[in-house]
Amino acid sequence: MNAENKSSSNTLDPVLFWGCFIALVTCAFGFIVRTQVIGDWQTELNLSNTQVGELNGVGFWPFAFSIIIFSLFIDKVGYKPVAIFGFICHALSTVILITAKSYEMLYLGTFIFALSNGTVEAYINPVVAAAKSKEKGKWLSILHAGWPGGSALAGVIAIMMSDVSWQTRVAITFIPTIIYGIMLFPKKFPISERVAAGVSHKDMLRDFGGIGFFIATYLVALQVLNGIFQIENAFLWSLLPSILVGAGMTVVLGGAGHPVGILLMIIMLPLATTELGIDSWVTPLMGPAMQDLGIQNAGWLLVYTMVIMTVLRFMAGPILALFKDNPFNLLAFSAALAIVGLFALSSATGMMILVAATLYGVGKTFFWPMMLAAGNEQCPKGGAMTLNTIGGVGMLGLSVGMVFLGAIQDDKISADLGAYDKANQSNLIESYTIQKEGLFGTYRSIDQEKLNSANEADKKTIDDVTAQAKKAALKTSTVFPIIMLIAYLIFIFYYKSRGGYKPVELNTADMQ
Repeated sequence: MNAENKSSSNTLDPVLFWGCFIALVTCAFGFIVRTQVIGDWQTELNLSNTQVGELNGVGFWPFAFSIIIFSLFIDKVGYKPVAIFGFICHALSTVILITAKSYEMLYLGTFIFALSNGTVEAYINPVVAAAKSKEKGKWLSILHAGWPGGSALAGVIAIMMSDVSWQTRVAITFIPTIIYGIMLFPKKFPISERVAAGVSHKDMLRDFGGIGFFIATYLVALQVLNGIFQIENAFLWSLLPSILVGAGMTVVLGGAGHPVGILLMIIMLPLATTELGIDSWVTPLMGPAMQDLGIQNAGWLLVYTMVIMTVLRFMAGPILALFKDNPFNLLAFSAALAIVGLFALSSATGMMILVAATLYGVGKTFFWPMMLAAGNEQCPKGGAMTLNTIGGVGMLGLSVGMVFLGAIQDDKISADLGAYDKANQSNLIESYTIQKEGLFGTYRSIDQEKLNSANEADKKTIDDVTAQAKKAALKTSTVFPIIMLIAYLIFIFYYKSRGGYKPVELNTADMQ
């Protein structure tokens, strides 16, 4: 074993750790900057709303693709080559986006950036988990403070530079990219706990199991069939390759997968939508209410919640200790706060918006890192595969969750417009909506072309009804953290029945 592959029991080179941290900051930078400039792209390059939607979508699913693919062999090739690949993709994507003169170039640049984000997650999580094997919850939380911290910083920069060209705002991503490259490339990377304990690659895949492959394949197939080829009944057609892959891997590996790891992957589906999906909805939704408070840019609300998350993640050690070092205790408490926060946001006005946003921000703080920590502590034989796929499945599920969030809003708007028509003998829903087909079936949505030609009275009425309907729909979105809370309580009672929560430690017996 060479020097690069030596790992310590519970130590991590501080430069290596902070290099990984800034790599995650870079991911957040690119994500936030893209959300801030996509309107400029649409105007300058005359993009349709469909093309804007495609650009938003391609910002997510390649992340999951790269994190899952790299996790299959990252323990074999080492973390440094993967880190170099991620750096190259970050730099290349930024160059492509800055120089883009067409939709195709924007799509390619966004694709490569999302690919690099998944690559970064593929190595930073196992690096920290391997080097901080005794304090995974604490250090994975501190590591993942890089996402809200980078998002908050990028959000402030974007707001302050709103009058600067979008090319300049995109170019700022070069700064953290260069910094983490300088920090990481000279360093020696540890190896995973699995490799250090002598657990075979096949045993790692067996821990992930046939069900794990089924879930990952299904979500990838669903994204390809629905998101790219827009095939009807994609839910059903995605089952065929998924069943074949899942059944085949169950036979080859001799196992369906670790039950805890499988359940955590499933829980990540509503979790990712709660933490990432709802953010894109809440910020513009709260714009008018924030203006009533004297805050003209609703982006400050997102910055505020991101700052809360950053501070709390840095305090993960003592906070986790309050919950008896059991990540499920903290996760259950967090889910309960998120439920209350989202419910309160659905009707909050004035200063209560900040109170509700605070509850929601605190609630979602520890979702992602504690799920990763729990997965790695309970399924260590799964190595990077289980650790990273938990996050990858969440990102793949987010594409479905975002559609569901949109469907919630469209259904509520249609219902409220129908109620308004009935109460006022008007015909707004027939005049200004159109029937469409989507992932969840037939629905009605506002027809923007008809709305643009409407009289001012009808425009105002529809705008008011739409804003209130979207806000009220936040109540429905609480179904995601409610599902999570139920699952966490089941885990809590399960481990209590077994004498309490304890991390699983690998030893020489695991080499058999």
